[in-house]
Amino acid sequence: MSENVYDILVERGFIEQATHPDEIREMLGKESVTFYIGFDATADSLTAGHFLTVMAMMHMQRAGHRPIALLGGGTTMIGDPSGKSDMRTIMTKETIQHNADRFAEQLSRFITFDDDKAIIANNADWLLDLNYVEFLREVGVHFSVNKMLAAECYKQRMEKGLTFFEFNYMIMQSYDFLKLFQKYGCNLELGGNDQWSNIIGGVNLIRAKEQKPAYGLTFKLLTTSEGIKMGKTMKGAVWLDPEKTSPYEFFQYWRNIEDVKVEECLGLLTFLPMDEVRRLGSLKDSEINKAKEVLAYEVTKIVHGEEEANKALEASRSLFGGSMNTSDIPTTTYPASKFDEGIDIITLLVDGKLAASRGDARRNVTQGGVTVNDEKCTDFAKVFKTKDLNAEGALLIRRGKKAFHLYKPE
Repeated sequence: MSENVYDILVERGFIEQATHPDEIREMLGKESVTFYIGFDATADSLTAGHFLTVMAMMHMQRAGHRPIALLGGGTTMIGDPSGKSDMRTIMTKETIQHNADRFAEQLSRFITFDDDKAIIANNADWLLDLNYVEFLREVGVHFSVNKMLAAECYKQRMEKGLTFFEFNYMIMQSYDFLKLFQKYGCNLELGGNDQWSNIIGGVNLIRAKEQKPAYGLTFKLLTTSEGIKMGKTMKGAVWLDPEKTSPYEFFQYWRNIEDVKVEECLGLLTFLPMDEVRRLGSLKDSEINKAKEVLAYEVTKIVHGEEEANKALEASRSLFGGSMNTSDIPTTTYPASKFDEGIDIITLLVDGKLAASRGDARRNVTQGGVTVNDEKCTDFAKVFKTKDLNAEGALLIRRGKKAFHLYKPE
């Protein structure tokens, strides 16, 4: 093997905590390691938040290691309390299976599963038919309730009331690690930093039951400078599924992130050499927009392919440059008769998801944050009719500097 992937992950900013840093680095440098990352199937698409762990899997596989993508057909029925203030909504087996199938489909775009180079597993295979008493005897004896209650993942839920239902999550995730160790020789678990307590549980369980070494690594979570998880917009999550978040919207999300986060995201979410990442990250003032454009292009290219990335780049440049190539901009169409009658600005903003509510739309307009066909609109009662459409027969509305939407008659 060439450069040790542990060093690559450290340099690019992935690693937050490791159970045994020196041993893990040595192991990754001298042998092909089978490792796993779990994905609870809570939706029918992966999100921008998942993408960081997918990138880590790609780095690991490129270095000759074997990923296991563990779909949480069983654990999704409980719900991980980590970082949550409320209990997860209970989902049906059918919905969970559908979501798991979609995850498998998306992951196969990034990870090579041919010739046993990677494995997709589903913890429903061993969790759903467990004998409760046997499970308590075999696994429950290795967990101290005192230590579990002290774990970070339960603290937030303790204040509102942690159910016994959720309390089992750590033991189930630890059992997953044990099963993957026994079945595939998997001895390394990776995950977001909010999984640290759960990962340690699995490491300790394997060491106790099998008397063999096992290891855990966590990655930093993508957050804004205020510590809020990245990958959320007014419309909700930023999805990897182009039907849920268009490639253009996906591009724009990364094109518009905070200046202070550009270098970090370039390191974590692209394969650009680190010298180039540092050069782009050091750009100042308006020059940083060039780095944001590179980031948006590179991430969109990995997720949606080069053709979609080029289309999104062209659409973005045309908007920021003032020309009107609008084919990839999110669009809402109305019957032509609606424009004959007239549509008020508040309705337009809400329909195009440029505002979360009518009140939010009204605030944006009165504060001068909305332009229609490059003219500022400050009258929240303003109505737009057919005569107001631009030369292309559309209304192009912009909220702030970054959010665009096109409105056309059918």
